[in-house]
Amino acid sequence: MRRKFLAIIMIMVMLSGFATLAFAQDAVEETAIEETVTNAEATETTDAVEVAEEDFEESPSISGFEMFARKIVGSGFVDLFIQGGFTMWPMLILLIWAIATIIWKLVSLSYAKINVAEFLDKLVPLVKEKKYADAIKVCEETKGPVASVVHAGLSKAQLGIDAVEKSIENAGIVEMAFLEKGFIPISTTINLAPMLGFFGTMIGMIAAFDAIAKAGEVDPTIVASGIKIALITTAAGLAVAIPVQFFNNMFLSMVDTLVMDIQRGSEKVIETLVENN
Repeated sequence: MRRKFLAIIMIMVMLSGFATLAFAQDAVEETAIEETVTNAEATETTDAVEVAEEDFEESPSISGFEMFARKIVGSGFVDLFIQGGFTMWPMLILLIWAIATIIWKLVSLSYAKINVAEFLDKLVPLVKEKKYADAIKVCEETKGPVASVVHAGLSKAQLGIDAVEKSIENAGIVEMAFLEKGFIPISTTINLAPMLGFFGTMIGMIAAFDAIAKAGEVDPTIVASGIKIALITTAAGLAVAIPVQFFNNMFLSMVDTLVMDIQRGSEKVIETLVENN
């Protein structure tokens, strides 16, 4: 339960990665407004802000999807997403793909985990008494790859130890393929998200230098837009990749634990069969 709780927290961190950037952007905008406002009355300022918000909500140029996104994740996030340029779209797709895979992987690996000691305590006495049908029934009633591999071995118990070992080996290969399923989308997100961020950085720098070339002089206000794109895309790529990398490492650790459980269970069954033949 502690592992599941930690995973849920990290999913929330992943979803809020871009939102953090949005809050920073909002803070910068608020500071700029405070520096430029006049000494007008507070009531007039409030009225002006309310009017501006109403005009924004009623603006026909805002699509329904964008309005929905602004209400769900905040206007700051949507503004950063738009300002980041077209490279933000593939990063968003990667993020959604990774989140879906992480949820599925978390559920499947949590389901596959069992208490191997309790499972063997039920199984070994039956194998010692050569009650293979009852032992197979215990495997069928137990979830996870450990029970599946042992079930495959016990189904060949009447054919000898060699047949049992071969069946366990083949079943282990199948279960390993299932346990490793889903790592490709996760590793793809980890690799591509920062690359797309750096690609957006290059586009932003190109835009900045192009603005300098057209203006014929170096002015911070001229290059600010291009540099802003570069920084947004770089931060977005890292915000996607870092939490996904955490889950990748956690899942690898869970798979290693399951592999050790499979080895432990299969070796104990084979050892018991050898001793009682």
